[in-house]
Amino acid sequence: MKATIFHNPRCSTSRKTLALLQERPGLEIEVIDYLKTPPSREKLKALYAKAGITPRQGLRAKEDLAKEMNLASASDDGILDAMAANPILIERPIVETAKGVRLGRPPENVLEVL
Repeated sequence: MKATIFHNPRCSTSRKTLALLQERPGLEIEVIDYLKTPPSREKLKALYAKAGITPRQGLRAKEDLAKEMNLASASDDGILDAMAANPILIERPIVETAKGVRLGRPPENVLEVL
């Protein structure tokens, strides 16, 4: 099985989630540093749909930029536009497999799609 993790190496939760994936025997892991290689707006929309969450639930709402941009009152489309332009706004980590997508908060959430 293959798992893709949208990862921020500076985030302890993201590192814990990656370590959890690495403990799984036979799991092929693709690591995408989403700050360097951000997913497109369309990819984010598809990931959130597969995860069964809204873009708002995938937003780092406590990020200063989210507050500056007043994203608390933005539409889902506005949030997706903001995330595509500013990937620091994407809550991390996101793990995608053939079985689905999960936000790794807490890291154990990703076990559901392995």
